[in-house]
This record gives sequence, C-alpha cells and structure tokens, in this order.
Amino acid sequence: MNGNEPVIKEFRANNGQVGGRFEGVPLLLLTTRGRRTGKPHTTPAVYLRDGDRYLVFGSNGGDPEHPHWFRNLVAAPAVTLELGTAEGRVKPFAARAVVLEGEERDRHYERQCALDPAFREYRRRAAARVIPVVALQLLDLAADGERNVLIGRQLLIHHEELRAELAEVRAAVDEAAKGGGSVVRSAPPGLSRQLRRRCLDFCYGLQLHHTREDGVFTAFEARFPHLVPAVTRLREEHAVVERALARLADLLEMGPAADPGGPAALKAELDRVIDGLEEHFAYEEEHLLPALGLPRPA
Repeated sequence: MNGNEPVIKEFRANNGQVGGRFEGVPLLLLTTRGRRTGKPHTTPAVYLRDGDRYLVFGSNGGDPEHPHWFRNLVAAPAVTLELGTAEGRVKPFAARAVVLEGEERDRHYERQCALDPAFREYRRRAAARVIPVVALQLLDLAADGERNVLIGRQLLIHHEELRAELAEVRAAVDEAAKGGGSVVRSAPPGLSRQLRRRCLDFCYGLQLHHTREDGVFTAFEARFPHLVPAVTRLREEHAVVERALARLADLLEMGPAADPGGPAALKAELDRVIDGLEEHFAYEEEHLLPALGLPRPA
C-alpha cells in the first residue's frame, strides 16, 4: 500500500479532516499524471490560500530532490485537487498548475514559514535546492465563453483518442486470443509484454481522463445547475468503470505467471471495462457540449 493511502482514505471519509501529523493543517489532495507511466498519482499536500488560488510547496521534507508530484505537474500542468467543502463532503476540482518564480515565489514561501516554522527547517535541509511554490488555479466556466468552447473541443479530442486506443487494444487482445488458452499466455513473450503494456496504458489513460473530468464536473455543477442530474449520472458511471479498471490493472500487473488461464481471461476483463463506454461518451457529449457552446453531436 502507498504510504499516503491511509491519509487519503481518512481525508475522503472525513471531509478533508485528518489526524496525526496533518491534524489541524490545511490539506488538499493533488492528482497528477505520472510523467513516465501516464498513471494518475494522488498526494496529500499542505496548502496556503491566496485569493482564489491554492498554493502548494514542493518541500519533500527538505530532501535534496524535488518530489515526484512536482516533476509530474511540470510535465503536465492540468491537475485535479480535492478539498473538503461546506457541503460536508470532499469534492474534486479541475485546476491548472503554475510554478511561481522570483519575488512572488519568495514572498509566498515566507508567508508559509511564518504560519508553519517547519518550512524553514525544510529550506535549511534542502540546501541548494530551491523549494518550489506552485499556484493551483481552479477552472471557472463562467470566466470566458471562448475558453469554454476550447474545453468542449478538447473533450471531443480526448474521447476520439480513447476510442482509437480502445479499438487498437481490442484488436490486439482478439489477435492474441486466437490461439486459445489464456489471452496473455497465448501471445509470444515479447508480444505478451507489449499487450499488457498497451492495455495498462489504456487503463491509465482512461483513469486520468475520468479523474480530470470529475474535477471539471464540479465546475459544470456550479455554472450550469440544470446539468446536475446528468453530471450525477456521469460520476456514477465513472465509479463503475473505475472498479472494472482496477480489476483489469491488477490482472495485467501480475503478469503471465499469475494469469489464472481460461480461453478469454483478459478479453473478459477488458469487455467488462468497456461495456457501455461508448454510450457513456455519447451521453456526456449530448448533455455537456451544448452548455459549452458547441452543437450536439450528429
């Protein structure tokens, strides 16, 4: 289990409140895209409010290396954060990460040191490494109609990319299954590794897409209250797909030595993941695109 997992579970179960070393500390959960794997990674982070921005600090306990989450968001600044809310439950928010520089960075780091002297110690331990300060700016769909159209177009692009990847994965699994027996074992060793890698890449890409969408959905709920029923359905469908993805990822990461066999083991799991996915995409496009200023799909 990831060392942060107990904190993450406690955070989500208690509307952002946790005990232990984080008791009473302003805390959020930050999800970034793994720069090598593409897999979503969630990390608890201490934050400081600055107007409508949330500032987080790459202290890494004073380690001489930047934390992985910071290197991830430098590579892909579209992130998702989770916060406790007045509604009594943790909610996800889409955000863009901006690394602060110069006087602005120094001023905000000093603010944090004044609130929590441990950050002075982190700076001392880090020595030559300048501890990053990152501003997280939440998505606001009310701010710019032109940007909303761009968001809608990006949604379509993501869906088309996932559809293309899905077609490639299904074709690869069908080809590997032709020999009978376990799908993973039926392929030659090199092809077997490629197949698992391709399936995992698809799983991680879909997980990340849904994680980011859950954050965007919060902005939709705030800007377009009439879409709350549609967004609620989409969130529920995300949860169903996420559970199926977790089962598939576990099977793939165990490798062929642990594959339980069967003529279509991997194919059955993949079919479970993608069951209803096209319908999900179509429903999402039908309800969300018009709100963003785009026509309903034909």
